Amino acid sequence: MRWKDWDINLKVRLIGEGIFNILFWMYFPFMAIYFSEHFGQETAGFLLIASQILSVVVGLFGGYCADHFGRKKMMVLSSIGEALCFVFFAYSNSPWLTSPILTFVSFSFLGLFGQLYWPASHAMIADVVPEKHRTSVFAVFYTTVNIAVVIGPILGGIFFFDYRFPFLCACLIVSIILIFVLNKYIHDTTPKKTLIAKGKSEDRSLKSVLKHHLKDYTIIFKDKVFLLFILAGILVAQTFMQLDLLVAIHTTTFVPKQTLLSIGDWLVSIDGKGAFSLLVSINGLCVALLTMLVTKWMMKYQESFVFMASSFCYGVSIILFGYTVNVWLLFLAVMIFSWAELMTVGVQDSFISRLAPEHMRGQYFAAASLRFSIGRTIAPIAIPMTVWFGYTYTFIILGILAFLSAGIYAFMFSLYNKVQRVSQ
Repeated sequence: MRWKDWDINLKVRLIGEGIFNILFWMYFPFMAIYFSEHFGQETAGFLLIASQILSVVVGLFGGYCADHFGRKKMMVLSSIGEALCFVFFAYSNSPWLTSPILTFVSFSFLGLFGQLYWPASHAMIADVVPEKHRTSVFAVFYTTVNIAVVIGPILGGIFFFDYRFPFLCACLIVSIILIFVLNKYIHDTTPKKTLIAKGKSEDRSLKSVLKHHLKDYTIIFKDKVFLLFILAGILVAQTFMQLDLLVAIHTTTFVPKQTLLSIGDWLVSIDGKGAFSLLVSINGLCVALLTMLVTKWMMKYQESFVFMASSFCYGVSIILFGYTVNVWLLFLAVMIFSWAELMTVGVQDSFISRLAPEHMRGQYFAAASLRFSIGRTIAPIAIPMTVWFGYTYTFIILGILAFLSAGIYAFMFSLYNKVQRVSQ
């Protein structure tokens, strides 16, 4: 699907959200450091976990709101909320006030409003893009996020610590501009017949909203194919969430200083910390540069093969991470890891949009995010597992979970194909 054929909604959002994502990744990676310095590591960890759990609940509610009140309305309201959060975020790190508590509250609410924005954003893409082009369009949006992941932390290392207040003021200004752009240039894409029907039939009291909210999600979780999709996603998430957790600890702790390159008398050496930095950089660059190429390639294969092969590659890579301290083998492991990630970019969201009924797309995308939010909540348990089982067996267990995920995907697609045949 060519750029000139894109809906104006997509063009405006790709640019606006791209800039906002760069700003987000300029402060997000450093917040754990900030909170650890002010609250201590243990307290900071519990606070961030509590914030994550609340985000899961709000994200599900965001999907309901996107379907029942409109995509544009939720995106604009969420952007207004984010702008207000940046007011307090900046003020709590200003020349007039330094408040870690207010910073944490502002940061947490930024995450909550982001969870309200995300389901509406993805549902809007599914609304305006024909099914055959959805995979490639989702891949483009994913690419902009990963470009932000590469650029943001580099800039953030400069601005977040030394120029925090001006930087947060810049975030506030960009947020206000994004509100104006979304309100003026995008149009709502929620199916009109759905909004009209809901507007006539529903009581908008809080009690009624919560009742319908729970009823709709009950319907979603009775969808066996979708439920298996979430379960498989949670299992495989235990591998790809480890790059910043177990892989980071293992690499920085056990990888000895060694020669990376040797040309005559010229040597380049690297230690564990340097190796880990290169692993993250390789992963980020692979995803940022190769997303569109690999996505087009994967569209030639059946989705069942793509999902199963991705899980298998994740399993192989995580086991290889645990079995070697050789830096070149670690680079091979991260290449396999990155390949596994690239295989399902775009394909995942396209599959979700096809599973979801038109009037429930926001809720399906919100529920699908449980793969990452639950996975992110469970993943840190791998760290104490190294004490119980040792590093080698912990990596093997994580690999087995990825292989089990591939098996669940196989079962899921066999069930999905049966459902499709029956419906035809």
